[in-house]
Amino acid sequence: MKTAVVICPGRGTYTKTELGYLGRNFGDRALLAAFDATRGALGQETLSALDGAAGYSVAKHTRGDNASALIYAATLGDFRALDGEAIRVVAVTGNSMGWYSALACGGALSAEAGFEVVNTMGTLMQEALIGGQLIYPFVNEDWVADPARKADLLATVAGIGARAGHVLTLSIDLGGMLVLAGNEEGLKAFEAAVPPVQGRFPMRLANHAAFHSSLQAPVAERGRARLSPSLFGQPKLPMIDGRGAIWWPGATDTHALWDYTLGHQVTETYDFTRAIGIAAREFAPDLFIVTGPGTTLGGAVAQSLILSHWRGMHSKIDFQTRQQAAPVLISMGMVDQRATVTKGD
Repeated sequence: MKTAVVICPGRGTYTKTELGYLGRNFGDRALLAAFDATRGALGQETLSALDGAAGYSVAKHTRGDNASALIYAATLGDFRALDGEAIRVVAVTGNSMGWYSALACGGALSAEAGFEVVNTMGTLMQEALIGGQLIYPFVNEDWVADPARKADLLATVAGIGARAGHVLTLSIDLGGMLVLAGNEEGLKAFEAAVPPVQGRFPMRLANHAAFHSSLQAPVAERGRARLSPSLFGQPKLPMIDGRGAIWWPGATDTHALWDYTLGHQVTETYDFTRAIGIAAREFAPDLFIVTGPGTTLGGAVAQSLILSHWRGMHSKIDFQTRQQAAPVLISMGMVDQRATVTKGD
């Protein structure tokens, strides 16, 4: 049996190629029906209808009130599909919105409570849609750490954020990428201050608000008013949050967990890189398993492991060499890799 840390993806991972993901992979039809009933009662389009649509719509499928629930369901379905006889999950973590999914996978929220949290927060984010996000790399295409480049970029961010009328801050420390959050003035100023790289950066993220920044304080406040601390219980698995802190089974203050989830996690930087580094060092798993939907988070996980110098890796080539010899990163969004950790669902 292999040990594994499971990593739950966040927004932006249910894309055109993922259309139909729940239909293909979500095994618990009754639970999906319950999710659909919850959304139907709120006047929202059901997950079955969204996932089963004839075509993918950026305008519809990337909206916070739709994307968050789709991603949560896909993640939870994948987590439940893991082969318990071959894989022993030793901890869970996630990226950004993936923290809500990790809470359910880790047992601190029931499947239904997790859906309530993610659907509520996704809807509140969409209703407010305060600010935006963009992404920009600080490592080159070889994924070699460049601390000086990162420091320079963060100094640029701080300088722009200090200007009158400009809001700009680090939203997510995402492997070799910086995800920035800000208002339009702040985001435009950064785009003007840095050179285009790799043919696509700096890249705005469609339908994304200024997640993990002080601009989300009103959303956090509304979330706390709607979501009771009683939804949260003791986790069954260790959970690594966006600070790299570990919430342990039997030793978690559930009110503090509610407070973090609907407070710091919403309004402060999410350090995914640190979460993965802590997962590697504290739990030393055989595998890192990224649930679906999508496959885009794998690069950030690999980059985070390289930045942590995990098992002597310092570059993309180091990672690829190890991965080819004996895979350490499994993406359940890839059919061939999925088959190695499931019972053939």
